[in-house]
Amino acid sequence: MTLGADRVSGTAAGRLILDGVDLTPLPGSITGLLGPNGPGKSTLLRLLAGVLTPASGVVTLDGHPLGDLGHRAVARRVAVVEQQVDTQVDLTVLDVVRLGRIPHRRAWSPSTPADERAVRTALERTDLTDKADRSWHTLSGGECQRVQIARALAQEPRELLLDEPTNHLDIQHQLDLLALIAELRVTSVVALHDLNLAAMYCDRIVILGQGRVVACGTPAQTLTEALIADVYGVRATVTVTVTVTSEGTGDRPRIRFLGTLPDR
Repeated sequence: MTLGADRVSGTAAGRLILDGVDLTPLPGSITGLLGPNGPGKSTLLRLLAGVLTPASGVVTLDGHPLGDLGHRAVARRVAVVEQQVDTQVDLTVLDVVRLGRIPHRRAWSPSTPADERAVRTALERTDLTDKADRSWHTLSGGECQRVQIARALAQEPRELLLDEPTNHLDIQHQLDLLALIAELRVTSVVALHDLNLAAMYCDRIVILGQGRVVACGTPAQTLTEALIADVYGVRATVTVTVTVTSEGTGDRPRIRFLGTLPDR
């Protein structure tokens, strides 16, 4: 079992943002959260992380409501990478990545060799080893994003939640990041805007529209010309190709956008 949402609704400033959303990621898979701009995807990720409390419904971890488990227990399992993180404190890259080990230690206890191994591995996997001593405030937006991902990896999570992690990254680092997430084999839920990246790397797709799930399934099942037109108001052609990997074959759509549709 893993993380899941059952008929979850969420509100903000008295407005309904999510309405009866179900989400059950398969263990070890990547689930892509897609949909037009709006607070729904970020709100759902925060509900899954236990940062927000559902207005109705329940979020569970291994069948237990998050509220019954406590924040530290959840943080040992679930790591979160938010869209934008900032601090006024002058931290180095190494300092930030070490924050990922806090859920695994008692208050005021020193780092253990296991902590330092996890931090070192996270820096290596995100190509940040040579920047470990750099100040956070001297980094570019893309570098800051990679540091936050390294911090999440240092947490050694079994579930990983990422809110538009490819923002601010160049194409090479976008591809490297999503390939890394695929290699981790942890249960991942990733909010994305790029439909082609989602088609390339996600095992399952959940598309949100006006606070509800409008489609759920494999990339080939969900990323259709009709659905893209209906949800995004965009004309597109979708070509489905069969990809062959060490784990078998699968259908992966490739999307070519043709223009916007007239106002409906």
